[in-house]
Amino acid sequence: MGVASAQSDAVMQEGEIGVSFGGSHYFGDLNNMSALNRGSGVMGVFFRKQFGEYVALRISGHYANVGYSDKLSKIEFQQRRNLDFQTDIWEMALQGDFNFFRFVPGDPNFPFTPYVTIGIGSFDFDPYTYLDGTKYYLRKLGTEGQGSTAYPDRKPYRSQAFCFPLGMGVKYNLGRNVNLAFEISHRFTSTDYLDDVSTTYAGAALFPQYGGKDTPAYLLQDRSYETGTRIGVVGKQRGFSAQKDQYVFAELSISVAFSSYRCANPR
Repeated sequence: MGVASAQSDAVMQEGEIGVSFGGSHYFGDLNNMSALNRGSGVMGVFFRKQFGEYVALRISGHYANVGYSDKLSKIEFQQRRNLDFQTDIWEMALQGDFNFFRFVPGDPNFPFTPYVTIGIGSFDFDPYTYLDGTKYYLRKLGTEGQGSTAYPDRKPYRSQAFCFPLGMGVKYNLGRNVNLAFEISHRFTSTDYLDDVSTTYAGAALFPQYGGKDTPAYLLQDRSYETGTRIGVVGKQRGFSAQKDQYVFAELSISVAFSSYRCANPR
């Protein structure tokens, strides 16, 4: 056994702690063609516990802001629908990471590996938009009749949901204690209301005037009046409830690795 090989065999990876930053994007009822034309930022922190040189368990926290607008679509119906949203995402996730190659920080023979990651997490969200310069949170407005007696099957959606990260990346050791990685991970979710759009229009009658004026809920549940005649009649498709919303992170991370050493086996 060579000296370099013996030294790498003596190193035991314990884990690493790091920070990440990059871009995020949303896919859902407003971006149903998976266009990549409205990216936002993401930042995160993570701790990874290593189990040997190929398998690790990671816990991470992320903040991102995602959004989209029907104005960005090339589909005529969406341009007429004219909805938009933004939301902050606060996410915690637990992921398993699986290296393709042997990876030993500090050993020039094993400084690089691609990897895949899969996991489960939970995130908070609260979609909002702007009307005449005023910010409105959409969930409490019940824009699709959620919480009304007219639609007893449409319950107000929760501001928390599950996510299921699935992705891949590459990792490179810059020195004995520092790793650099790039990762793209897709988040499948358990909600179709990340964008406040899911099913059919509830109809104008559900949003009566207040003080002789149209309410924000009425103006925001159907914004097609800004592009022509209103299209939001009762029962007309507003979203596509058969598919949940999704988002993706593309991140660069830097981390500090922790290693220990096996005691030499005298012979």
